[in-house]
Amino acid sequence: MLKLYVVVSLCVVAHAAQLQEVFRWKDLEFAWPSDRIKQEAIQSRNYISANNLPLGLARWRDKLFVTVPRWKAGVASSLNYISLNTTNRSPVVIPYPDLKANTLPKNGEKLEDNHIISTFRVHVDECDRLWVMDTGVDDILGEFNQYSKSALVVFDLNTNKLIRRYEFKATDQTENSFFANLIVDVQPSRCEDAFAYVPDLGGYGIVVYSWKNHESWRVKHNYFHFDPLKGDLTVGGVNFQWTDGVFGLALGRVRNNGYRTLYFHPLVSTNEFSVSTEVLRNQSLATSPSSFNLYKIEGNRGPATQASASSFDLVTEVVFLTQLQKDGIACWNVNKPLTPENFGVVAQDKEGLIFPNDLKIDADRNLWVLSDRMPVFLFHELNPNEYNYRIYRIRVDEAIWNTPCAN
Repeated sequence: MLKLYVVVSLCVVAHAAQLQEVFRWKDLEFAWPSDRIKQEAIQSRNYISANNLPLGLARWRDKLFVTVPRWKAGVASSLNYISLNTTNRSPVVIPYPDLKANTLPKNGEKLEDNHIISTFRVHVDECDRLWVMDTGVDDILGEFNQYSKSALVVFDLNTNKLIRRYEFKATDQTENSFFANLIVDVQPSRCEDAFAYVPDLGGYGIVVYSWKNHESWRVKHNYFHFDPLKGDLTVGGVNFQWTDGVFGLALGRVRNNGYRTLYFHPLVSTNEFSVSTEVLRNQSLATSPSSFNLYKIEGNRGPATQASASSFDLVTEVVFLTQLQKDGIACWNVNKPLTPENFGVVAQDKEGLIFPNDLKIDADRNLWVLSDRMPVFLFHELNPNEYNYRIYRIRVDEAIWNTPCAN
């Protein structure tokens, strides 16, 4: 038994070594227009370096977008990018579309339509658009200042100009709503037929937005709720209890009928579920009790496999998921039943992958992973002398080699 454990451990370590650490930071630094502006922001406490935690990422060409939610006061810019042409391992992040759009208004100052108050995750679609879910809230853990309504904000990446801002309706939300993720369902030849799916982790629902109709509707289901038996987590030596519901979303291939399968899971759960986008995109069906049995339980990933983000590779039909309590990344080939035996370990690192928060597959089939030790940031304090934030990259085919996810 001991020999078997050693062999398995060596396989995990060897496989994890394939991850390439691209960037790392002790503290995040921003590209300021001038040192004077930076010093003014520090003196006014509009910029508190230790309060800027990177969380979400997405790649478009030579830009790697990195989000910094306003968990605490003093976040310089919530939506940013890194130039992938840099050779700096700890580069500055550049506000997008610019610093002004990411600066909190003062004394009743009017907000421009392209403003971003606080975003957790973003999505780059096949039509060169950047979709941003803006919560509109600053200092979430403190004074909870609501500067604007929750909204989808969409930019044209070729021009860096705002295309559309869509504010969620009152009927899209509950008093407990919190939107920290999104995914976009679109085909390159049909950009006007896009749908965004936005999970509500606090209100246990999904908001569907139709680009063509400029309309949204809220979907409810029991599977969107958290599992009360899976809410006790320990990450990075920190024990905490969460009640986060539906969170991770991943879209499968387009089927012959033009629809996809949406794979989803609550963060506080070890189960994976699915539903056809044919259900979600039909407003009357999606909001009707008759759709209840159209949702499917895919299976259980096994003990301590709570996951935040997920991403689907269209070539191999493999879903990648973060593994919060295991300091790692895992995979599941959707052509196989979801069982612990078919749930593969892609990478595991007890230092570098403490709280893998987000992951994305880019257009070149690179898997990008961001880890940020968020529980330590939220409940204690990060050590400024250690590397706290990391971004990794690995080719999808390399990631699933020698795992149950390989075909």
